[in-house]
Amino acid sequence: MTPSNVDPQELAKFSDLAHRWWDADSEFKPLHMINPLRLEWIDRLATLAGKRVLDVGCGGGLLAEAMSRRAVEVLGIDLASKPLKVAMLHAMEAGADRVSYREVAAEALAAEAPASFDVVTCMEMLEHVPQPAAVVQACADLVKPGGWVFFSTINRNAQAFLYAIVGAEHLLRLLPKGTHEYDRFIRPSELAQWCRAAGLALQETRGLEYNPLTQRYRLSGNTRVNYLVACQRAA
Repeated sequence: MTPSNVDPQELAKFSDLAHRWWDADSEFKPLHMINPLRLEWIDRLATLAGKRVLDVGCGGGLLAEAMSRRAVEVLGIDLASKPLKVAMLHAMEAGADRVSYREVAAEALAAEAPASFDVVTCMEMLEHVPQPAAVVQACADLVKPGGWVFFSTINRNAQAFLYAIVGAEHLLRLLPKGTHEYDRFIRPSELAQWCRAAGLALQETRGLEYNPLTQRYRLSGNTRVNYLVACQRAA
């Protein structure tokens, strides 16, 4: 993100919780729970083995480090310095030597190193920036021709408000109150339009559902709340 495409309050929100990022029973428990689902879905479509991967908005490194166990090289980028330091420390402690981190905006990296990655991921991040379409364009610019780009975000409708904010933040307390702002949620049609404008072809869309009774997540065809999108750049 460029300086105009960053919300300081959003950075502070996640920085304040940075020390709890790798605690699977903390406020980041949902990320720990969905991480295997995200990883397998990405790997099934893009085949991470031998690939150079970029994780945009990597936070504390949950997905980036997991992908580094399969890919040849992973770079995680973020503009929140505290989570990045947590990610670096955890990678060092875990001996994850194929993942590295940088505090740099996606747009800045795209200008510096266009078409440099086989796979680009941007998960649970678009709904936290003022100009998500600019991030989509940067991701498209960063991936090599024929490469894969993956996004995940939250739909904007009454059900998403009920589940992602009222349910997840207030009733079930899966997330800290104030984690999300409804006005920043993104309809699949909007994300699809941004992807097409950036030169990305949509290949697959999946929903991410949570069952409060079993306390488990699963991928499904229901994109009414959380959803994931897989795209490819033209070869």
